[in-house]
Amino acid sequence: MIFKSINPFSQAVIAEHEVLTNAQLTQKLQLAESAFKNWRTTTFQERADKMQKLADILRANKNELGLLITNEMGKILSEGIGEVEKSAGNCDFYAENAEKMLKDEHYDTPFKSMSVYDPMGAVFAIMPWNYPFWQVLRYAAPAIMGGNVTLLKHAPNVIGCAKAIENAFLEAGFPEGVFQQINIDIPQVESVIASDIVHGITLTGSEMAGSSVAALAGKHIKKSVLELGGSDAFIVLDDADVEKAATVATQSRMLNAGQACICAKRFIVTEKVAEEFSSLFAKKINALQQGNPLQEGIHMGPLARLDLAEKLSHQLEKSLQQGAKIVVGGEREDCNFQPTLIDFVDADNIAFQEETFGPLATIVRAKDEKDAIAIANNHRYGLASAIWTEDREKAYKLARKIDAGNVFVNSLVRSDSRIPFGGIKKSGYGRELSEIGIKEFLNMKSLIIE
Repeated sequence: MIFKSINPFSQAVIAEHEVLTNAQLTQKLQLAESAFKNWRTTTFQERADKMQKLADILRANKNELGLLITNEMGKILSEGIGEVEKSAGNCDFYAENAEKMLKDEHYDTPFKSMSVYDPMGAVFAIMPWNYPFWQVLRYAAPAIMGGNVTLLKHAPNVIGCAKAIENAFLEAGFPEGVFQQINIDIPQVESVIASDIVHGITLTGSEMAGSSVAALAGKHIKKSVLELGGSDAFIVLDDADVEKAATVATQSRMLNAGQACICAKRFIVTEKVAEEFSSLFAKKINALQQGNPLQEGIHMGPLARLDLAEKLSHQLEKSLQQGAKIVVGGEREDCNFQPTLIDFVDADNIAFQEETFGPLATIVRAKDEKDAIAIANNHRYGLASAIWTEDREKAYKLARKIDAGNVFVNSLVRSDSRIPFGGIKKSGYGRELSEIGIKEFLNMKSLIIE
């Protein structure tokens, strides 16, 4: 079987990658097991030296790697380069902070007692195509700094990125087997999860994929962390800075051509400012240029695959049939989907109920702030939300009422190496990043010495 890398803008096949045979996969698992025995005994300083070298390699090759991202999944070149830079920063962060994050924790008891953190083995990662470097380095840097090794199953359309990341790890001096990308098909996933060397599974992807992998992890009693779908609420209240809110709304919805779990998707606006916000939002969206992601002056490239563009077209068509009104955009040619805004969306509309993975923004009108919070919480997803208001005290109180793993006030929702990130409800469980994230894939052991 062959995985093909297809340039989303030109539809040209740019590379082909063979899927591993079961015998080859077994060799990869054996290599991971062998590598772990040695890697777990290395010092934090040895790991940090290599992790910082990896960061340097990523930065030195950011233009070439950014171009690879663009060619494989279609984001504009500046976004691809920025993604590589952010990934390098994450490597630096864990190189500098992992040791103190994982220091022994002592307890106030009459005898000596503490918790220590041990590496668990291999972390098996199933990662998506939308941020092909960041999603990988986001989990891999803390997992490896903690003494684990890892096996990456990347999305089939970004195998070139997976190979480039593995090559960067090897160039940085990591031993073979510490980081391996494995080209496997879905039927081979269970054999990896069942393997004795694999003790943790991390997945970023769809709700359906998460459900399937969580079931396999449970079957084999393996720890899992899931970041799944999102339909993030972007709440604009009466006293918001509407101009700034519209600017950030455009960035949040249209960055990466709207292909992110944490893109704002439901713009819930109180009646008092709804017309002003809709008008400003439409103006800013209308100014965006969609097209060739390598061309100067282009703000948004194509969607990553033809089937994704077709699905979004279906969702848009049905949402209009259900009563939504189109304000801007709506046109599509192959993977090129124009930035689109629809208004007067209600809770029964497909654009409200389903995750729309692309440049489709939906305005939902709320009577007041109480109604806005109720609308925001009326969803099976709970990844992130944003609130826009000039009253910081009120924002804090309202943020506590929102059912989501992350709430940002007057700010773009984003992931940050220093802050725990993850969702609730059908958006998944567990956390990535920060001290909490690094401990997800370590074994906490209590030591009691009398």
